[in-house]
Amino acid sequence: MESVEVHGRVRERYGQAAKQGSGCACGTTCCSNDYAPEELAKIPKASILGLGSGNPVRHGNLREGEVVVDLGSGGGIDVFLAAHQVGPAGRAIGVDMTPEMVARARRAATAASFRNVEFLEGIIEAIPLPDETADIVLSNCVINLSPDKGAVFREIYRVLRPGGRLVVSDIVQERPLGSVDDACGCVATAMVRRDYLETIREIGFSDIDIVEDRPWLVGPTGRDASSITVKAVKKSQEVNP
Repeated sequence: MESVEVHGRVRERYGQAAKQGSGCACGTTCCSNDYAPEELAKIPKASILGLGSGNPVRHGNLREGEVVVDLGSGGGIDVFLAAHQVGPAGRAIGVDMTPEMVARARRAATAASFRNVEFLEGIIEAIPLPDETADIVLSNCVINLSPDKGAVFREIYRVLRPGGRLVVSDIVQERPLGSVDDACGCVATAMVRRDYLETIREIGFSDIDIVEDRPWLVGPTGRDASSITVKAVKKSQEVNP
């Protein structure tokens, strides 16, 4: 399937979710809510759409003053959570290709008086930010939908500062599944686990670690797809003697 067609289908689906304002864009079997009540109490209700597969902020070890970029930020749930942790000296930037989602997140930020957040419209295969912008890049159940996941990870590497971190919650297939009829396409467009991790490694990330791993789709022969949260580090630049 061509990239333009994939982007069009995803944009339409999540545009509808932004307009509806609650619930998964593709049925409750495709989405999960991994956020504690005390986390949700800190952020605008309009940002909580139940579209993720994990909670990457929880594993980010964010620090005051850091710059965070969230890919496929949707209503902004992870951006707002990150903004709390990096504080007024830091910045949390969301990138999403769906105009309705970006507009919804911006309205929520204005209504809740968040001053250290920003929401940009753009595709995650070509992140609209300069090189070495971020201390950490997050994503939550979005890269699995990309038609070019290698491009996404190359872009993440580009916008991270040396020593910066990647924390991604995503869906992976456990083996090649062929044609998959899942409502939201999260499994149908997902990579096989070993290829997903090897792609991250080949681009240059180190210290790759799976910090969460649980079944997402189970078939007659066992686990077909999983929800994983992966951490990795962009290698620091070597200092010439």
